[in-house]
Formats: sequence, structure tokens, C-alpha cells
Amino acid sequence: MKRKSRKVRLDVLKRIYGFLIYLFLFLPIIVIVVNSFNATTSKPYLSWKGFSFIWYTKIWENTELLSAFGNTMLIALITTAAATVIGSLGAIGMYRYNFHGKKTIDALLYIPVVIPEIVLGISLLTLFTKTNIPRGLLSLILAHVTFCIPYVIFNVRARLSGYDNSIEEASMDLGANRFQTFTQITLPVLLPGISGGALLAFTLSIDDVIVSYFTNGQTKTYPLKVMESIKSGVSPDVNVLSTVILVGTIALVVLTQTDILRKRKAA
Repeated sequence: MKRKSRKVRLDVLKRIYGFLIYLFLFLPIIVIVVNSFNATTSKPYLSWKGFSFIWYTKIWENTELLSAFGNTMLIALITTAAATVIGSLGAIGMYRYNFHGKKTIDALLYIPVVIPEIVLGISLLTLFTKTNIPRGLLSLILAHVTFCIPYVIFNVRARLSGYDNSIEEASMDLGANRFQTFTQITLPVLLPGISGGALLAFTLSIDDVIVSYFTNGQTKTYPLKVMESIKSGVSPDVNVLSTVILVGTIALVVLTQTDILRKRKAA
């Protein structure tokens, strides 16, 4: 009886502990969502004045914020495409071929990942200044591609760790050329790693503040715009756009998971 009651208490403590962890993780997000419906119109926008959709209509009047968000999405999409292609080809090349300096290149890939972002930002700013690359949309894309490529390489290389080269040999023995083998055999096998690397690159690009701060010039991104608004108090329209992004992300995850479950049931 004592053992049973002790087990019950332990289960209760586990549930409370889990609840507190999730509360700690998601409370800031809940605050943002709730504050997006705040009816207050006076700075610093911290006091609750009632429930309203007023900021969901005013968001379209804030052209600067929407323009910054558009820049962020454009940079993230171009960065993801470029980093995915370069990173995937780089991972495949390093996996298949042995060449002089391979270990050195492999070690150097970790530098953009482990060094502080402020060091990377200053380094890129110095490089762009020395090479006369104007700071703006181009410099932001180049900077984001730089720190996203290693993440793609690591994801694709992890997928290659269990790759069986014999399936490519079997494909070519059956009459397929190298291009057909790559597109119909190699690429589908590596697709989970490539997709994971692309999603990670997209997330890192959208979320970046420090590197973008040093390389943006006059081009504003959404994170930089939010950082600027902190000085005068984050307005509810920023919370509105953040809530829309959150809902879109959740919807994408749900659709992806639903599709995966549907394919598993069909199999």
C-alpha cells in the first residue's frame, strides 16, 4: 500500500514537473498571442485595455513592418535554395572523394557554427568593405548563405553515413546512366537529410539578428525591425505578425505530420 501511494505521488510530481517545463517554454509565446488582441493604442502598450481585433486591421497600414517581413522571407528563400544546393553537393563530394586538404576543410566547416555570431558579423562586414560589396540585400544573402551551408552539409552527411553505394552500382548495371541514377536512386535516399538541412537553413535565416545587423545596410529585416521597436515598446501589430507566423508554422507542421501518417497507413 505504501509502495502504491509512493508511486502515485511520484506520478503527480512528474506531471507537475512536466507542466512547469512546458509553461516555462510556451508562456512567452502565449503572452505574444494574447497581446496581439490587446485594445490599447498608447505606448508602451503594456497595459491590457480589453480584447479587440483592431491591430489585425491596422497591420496593413504598417508598410515598414510588412516590407521588412517581405525582405526577411525573400532573403530566407534565396538563402535556403543556395545553401541547400551548395551544401548538398559539398556533402556528397566530400563523402565520395578523397583529396588533399579534405580533413582541413572538414574542420573549417565547424567555424561558422561554433564562433560567436558577433565575430562572424564583424568578419563579414570587414570582408564586404574590403571587396567593395555594397551592404544591402546582396550582402545579407551572402552572409546568410555563409552560415547556413555548414548546417546543410552536416544534415546531408549524417544521411550519407548509412548510405549503401551498391544500389547505385546495381542501377547502372541495369542500364541507367549517372544522371538517372542520381535523380532516381541517390536523391530520394538523401531527400530526408536535404529537406532537414533546408528547413534548418530557412529557420536560421529568418531568425538571424546579429549577423544581419552588421551586413544589412539600409535593408531592414523583420528581426531587426522588431529589435528597433523595443526602444519605444513593442506595438501589438508586431505581436499580430508574430502570431500569424506562429499559426502558419503550426499549420505547416500539422499538414506535414498528417501527410506522413497517411503515407504510413497506406504502406
